[in-house]
Amino acid sequence: MSICINLDYPRPDRELVEKFRGIPVANVDDCMSRMAAIDSRIRPLNDAYLLGTAFTVRVPAGDNLMFHKAMDLAQPGDVIVIDAGGGMERAIFGELMSKYCQSRGIAGLIVDGCIRDRVALSQMTMPVYAKGATPNGPYKNGPGEIGTCISLGGHLVNPGDILIGDGDGVIVIKPEQAEELLKATARIQEKEEKIMKDILERGIYPRPWVDEKIKELEA
Repeated sequence: MSICINLDYPRPDRELVEKFRGIPVANVDDCMSRMAAIDSRIRPLNDAYLLGTAFTVRVPAGDNLMFHKAMDLAQPGDVIVIDAGGGMERAIFGELMSKYCQSRGIAGLIVDGCIRDRVALSQMTMPVYAKGATPNGPYKNGPGEIGTCISLGGHLVNPGDILIGDGDGVIVIKPEQAEELLKATARIQEKEEKIMKDILERGIYPRPWVDEKIKELEA
């Protein structure tokens, strides 16, 4: 790993990104072959809905030098996504850095690694996702990368990708797929609304495929 800072990448139109706001992550994932979620061990620390464009950072495990730089370079609406190699021995950030990011309009923080100040982060209105918590602070030696393709919880994330997250986890959306996903997700939501109405008003949940599958297995 070397020092690399790349800020020359396109961000999707903000209006397009905002169309995903409030949509359950599971519904979008259903339209992405149910394989778009990052590692479930990267969990939300609060209840804030995550939506924004990826501002990618890659650091050595337990080192946050390039995250310090990234905090000053990211734009409002960006989600700073940190590939820390899944390291669990040292926290990459805590309350002070999170508050600074929030003050700059950063839309969220995700780290494939640890944080500290868990209680404080759990009370923030800016979404934060991490793999764990430890009081051990980070090194600040570098090197690292900003604005490059990274690995996050088993998925490749490019700068400018759309990220959405809720209590179930986080998924990564390629901007060129966004419009079609919005249409497909709308169909899923319409279907689920009808199912819920049948459950609440009629006490039924038709699933003919269950018996069909059982018959197929019995054949």
